[in-house]
Amino acid sequence: MNVEKQPSYYAIIPATIRYDERLKYAERLFYGEITALIGKEGYCFASNNYFAELYGVIPGTISRWISHLSKLEYIKVELIRNNKKEIVERRIYITDISCRQIVQDTYKQNSTYPYMQNCSYPISKKDKGNNINIMIDRFFNLIINNNGKIPKDFEKIEDFQEFYKIIERLEFNYTKEILMTFKKENIDKLKIIIYTIKELFIKNKRKLLEKSKRENFIDVYDSCKSFEKTYKDTENEIKSFFDYYYASIIRKLEAK
Repeated sequence: MNVEKQPSYYAIIPATIRYDERLKYAERLFYGEITALIGKEGYCFASNNYFAELYGVIPGTISRWISHLSKLEYIKVELIRNNKKEIVERRIYITDISCRQIVQDTYKQNSTYPYMQNCSYPISKKDKGNNINIMIDRFFNLIINNNGKIPKDFEKIEDFQEFYKIIERLEFNYTKEILMTFKKENIDKLKIIIYTIKELFIKNKRKLLEKSKRENFIDVYDSCKSFEKTYKDTENEIKSFFDYYYASIIRKLEAK
């Protein structure tokens, strides 16, 4: 095997991939293989023939897997051409910002992450059966990728535009470049906050959002995290952090 294509011992498959029923199981594993082959450049350049030999399938099958992952916007494919417009290299990037950050950190530190380990947007052990975590992940990716698609949570484009103005006013509209510098716990915080704002918006609590401030969401989140840690493994343990945070932020805003 070519040294440049020697994969990492571990692969990363985030919850958004693992639980996406639109993907075949082979495609989910294939995504993990891509993360294992990403080097310091931040992309995978392995060929269809390489993957086909690895998985025991024909190159056409690999091509279909790549096309499907690209269509669902889990990966981005870039074709590099020479002066004669001939394709000389294919580069596959993963689009999940935090997952990409983990892959890059893993490469830099020469450390390892367990196969099937939770990525940037994991389903927590306490909420493993709760689809809210997957919905939070998907909504966050839609917002940060800013690909022009309107999340199905909004009936009209005007509603989404109004929601996004709130995100901008509260200064939670970070660019991908800035997010790349965030630690995992800060991205986890941001995704919960953005989803909470969305829930308040679509559940007719816009009056609360009108008087809300950025620090309200951050301070309440930090306080809830502190309580979660304090009551861990006790009879008062917080079962669903999102539900606890959502109720707490409503109480905070209603008290203003």
